[in-house]
Amino acid sequence: MKIATSGTERRTQIVSAWSFDVFDTFLLRACATPDGVFERTYELSGISSSCPGVSTSFVQHRIQAEARARRTAKETRGASEVHIAEIYSCFPFRLFGLSRRDLNDLVESEFAAELELCRANPDMLRQYLDMKRANRRVGFISDTYWDSDRLARLLRACHPGLTWDFLYASCDHGSSKSETLFARYLSEQGIDAGSSFHVGDNEKADIRGAKRHGIRPRYYPQATPQLASTFQRETALFELLCQGAPSRLDHGARTLRRMVAARSAERSPAFHLGVTVLGPVMTAFDAFIARRCEEASGPGRTVVLGFLGRDGFLSHQIWQQLHGTTSAYIEINRRVSLIASADTMQPLVDLLSKVFKIDASTFGDMLKVMPARVAAFFAGFPDGIASGEELAGALPGLMNPAEIVELAAGLRARLLAYLRQAVPGFDDCTDLVLADLGYSGSVQKALRRIFDLEGIGIRLHGAYLMSLDDAFDDLAEEDSAEGFISDLVVTPHVKRMLIRNVALLEQICCSADGSVRDYDGNQVLREINPRPESQIALAAEIQAGALAFAETAEDVALDFGLSPYATPDVAARWCAATLARLLLLPDDDELALLGELKHDVNLGTHALAPMIDGDFIRRQITARGLSAACTASAPPMWLAGCFARLSPSHAYLYALFGANRLPADVFGESPCDPVQIGLFHGNGEATLEAVTVHRTGLGELRLRIPLSRAMGITTIALPLAKFAAEGLLHGVTIQSADTVRDAAESQDAIGIAADSLVYAGVRRNGAHYSTEDGDGCLLIPVAPMAQEIAVYSVAITPLGSVPK
Repeated sequence: MKIATSGTERRTQIVSAWSFDVFDTFLLRACATPDGVFERTYELSGISSSCPGVSTSFVQHRIQAEARARRTAKETRGASEVHIAEIYSCFPFRLFGLSRRDLNDLVESEFAAELELCRANPDMLRQYLDMKRANRRVGFISDTYWDSDRLARLLRACHPGLTWDFLYASCDHGSSKSETLFARYLSEQGIDAGSSFHVGDNEKADIRGAKRHGIRPRYYPQATPQLASTFQRETALFELLCQGAPSRLDHGARTLRRMVAARSAERSPAFHLGVTVLGPVMTAFDAFIARRCEEASGPGRTVVLGFLGRDGFLSHQIWQQLHGTTSAYIEINRRVSLIASADTMQPLVDLLSKVFKIDASTFGDMLKVMPARVAAFFAGFPDGIASGEELAGALPGLMNPAEIVELAAGLRARLLAYLRQAVPGFDDCTDLVLADLGYSGSVQKALRRIFDLEGIGIRLHGAYLMSLDDAFDDLAEEDSAEGFISDLVVTPHVKRMLIRNVALLEQICCSADGSVRDYDGNQVLREINPRPESQIALAAEIQAGALAFAETAEDVALDFGLSPYATPDVAARWCAATLARLLLLPDDDELALLGELKHDVNLGTHALAPMIDGDFIRRQITARGLSAACTASAPPMWLAGCFARLSPSHAYLYALFGANRLPADVFGESPCDPVQIGLFHGNGEATLEAVTVHRTGLGELRLRIPLSRAMGITTIALPLAKFAAEGLLHGVTIQSADTVRDAAESQDAIGIAADSLVYAGVRRNGAHYSTEDGDGCLLIPVAPMAQEIAVYSVAITPLGSVPK
C-alpha cells in the first residue's frame, strides 16, 4: 500500500480508478452534523469537568477558530486549506482555563471523538471492495484538516485491514477538490479521468469538482433536502424545549433515520412520514416499554404486557413485529373504565363534566338506561342537546345512586370477562404493564378501582409515551406509572403544549375500528366509526411506514454500530424533539397531508372535530391578540397546525409561547394615540367616539370597538387616513356576549366577509389599501345583535408612519 504525497512519482500506465470521499460517504458519523464531533471533543477534553455546561460555547469557538484559520491561510498562502493544529492555534485557550501548551491535547481529543463517532458505511464498503476485487485502483480523496497519516488511522480503525492505492488529504496539498486536488490526483496517479469514477456527498466539491476534470461522479447525498430540513427544525426545538442538554449528540438516532430512509423504497408521502418521523418515535417508545416490563419483573412475579386500544394500536403492532412475545391488545377507554369503576355517582359525574355536548340517545348508549327525569332534562334543551357540565351538575338529582352502582357492576362483570379472554394468563399474572400514548393514567386508575372492588391483586404499571406527571401522586402504593417523555425531559409547560396538539398523533396511531362502548361475552361492542375511509387509509399508510422503519432499524443499527436507545434520557429527549417538530413545526407538505384529518372525540358524540381551521388563528389574533390565540381551546384540535397554516414563523412563535419564552412586554400590546371613529345610528344620527389604537408585538395596529344593542348602531366609519393611510387589512371580527368583558374574552370570533366592507376614498387590491388625498374611510356594517354586547376588532399592518 502506498499513501499518495506530493513526492509520489507519476505512474506510466494509464488506468481507471474509483475514488471515494471520506466523511459522510465512506465514513458516517453517529451524529447528524460535524459539530457533534466538536461537542464530543468538549466532553473528552476535560473541559466539561473544569467548565461544565458550556458545550455550546466550546462548539461555537471551535467553528470560529476554523473560520479564522482558513481566512488567515487564504490571506497568507492564497489557499484556505489548513491542518487541525492551525485551527486550534486560533482557539481561545484562556477562556476555558487552558494555555497554548494544551493545543496538542485538544487535537488528540478531537481525533478521539472522530474515532468514537465514525463508522464505515457498509454500502460504500461493499462497493469499494467490489472494485478492488475487480482489479480497479481504489482510494480516497478528502477535503479535510486531518493529514494523510491520521486519515489512514481513522479509516483502519473503522475497518481494520483496509488497504488502498492512494489517499489524498486536502490539507497536505494546500488545495481542495473544488480547486486543484483532483488534477494533482490524476497527474500523480496516471489516472484516465474518462474511465474513472468519484463517489461523494458534496454537490460542489465532489460532483462538480469531479466533472470539471472529466471524472465521472456518483452522488451519494447525506440526506434528502426534506429530511435535512426536518433535522434542522428538530435541532431548533431540541434546544428550545430540552434546555441544558447537549443538542448535537444523539447516539446515532438521526444517522439511523437517514440510512433507513435511504434503504426504503420510494412510496407515498404518508409512508415516508411513517418511515422518517413516526417510526423513529414509536420505535424509541417500544424500547422504553421493554425497559418498563423489565423493571416490573422480579422473583415471584409474572408480568403481562397490554396495549390500550385504540391509541395503542400502532405500538402493539410494532411490539409484535420486533419482539414476537405474547402481549395483549386491550380495547378499553376512559368512558368504559370510569363507568365500570363506579361505586358512587362521582366517577360518572367526573366523566360527564369533560363531555362537550351530549343528547339523550348518547346518554342511553353509555348507561343502558334512560330514567324519565333524565329524558325530561334533555327535553328542556334546544334540539335535546345539553353540555356535559350541565348534565354533570344536574345528574345527582336525576338518578338514584343505587342505579349507577347497579349499572357499573354489570359493566364491570362484562369487562372482566373480556379481560380474561383478551389478556393471556390474566388470572395468573401478578403485574400488568399498560402501554398507551398517555397521559394522566385515567384508565389505569379506573382499572385499579375495578380490581380492588373485585378483589383482584394484580399490580398495574403504566408505560406512557407522554405523561402528566402530577397526576400520578394518587396511584396505589404498589402500582407505578412513568412517561417516556416525562416532565424531567421537557417542562410541564412544554408538555401541556404537546398534549394540546396530540390529537393528530392519536388519529395517526389508532386502529381503524370505532371506540369500544361495551362487551358481550368475549366480543367487543364498538361505537360507530365516524371517520371517513380516506382518513383511515391515510393512517394505515403512515403506520405501514412506521412499521417498515421499526423492522429495518435494528439491522441498520447493527450494520453501523449505532445504539440510539441505549441511554434512556438521551433517547427520550430526541424522541420529544422529533415528535414536537411534527406537532409544532410541520412543513407545508405535512400540512397538506394531515390538515384535513378529523378527530372523533367519542365522548358523548359521534361528531368529528377539525384538526385545522384555516382562518381560526388569524381571527383569534385580530380579536384577542397573539398570546390569547396561543391559549385557544379545542376545537380546532391541532392548534399548532393552525398557526403553521398562517405561516411557519407564527408556528414558531406558538412554540416559544408554549416553552414560556414569549415575553408579554415584547409580544403584547402598547396603546397609541386614540382615533375618532364615526358611529351611524339606525335613526339617521351620527356620533364620534374616541377609540384607542394599540400596536402589537407583530407590528400590527388593533382597534376594539365595543357596541351595545341599545345603541342601535348600523355602521362604523373608520378613518384610515388618520392613523394608517396605507396598509394591509387582516380582517374585521365580531365577538358577542352579555358583558363587554365576556365578549372581549370570547373565543368565538366571527370574521366579517371582506366583500361586505365598504372602502370610501380608498384604493384597494386584495388586503392592500391606500387612502386618497388623506381622506379615506373603512365602513363596517353592523349586523343585528343577538346579545347585549358586540366587540368589533380590526387588525392592520401599517405600511407608512404609525401612530405614537
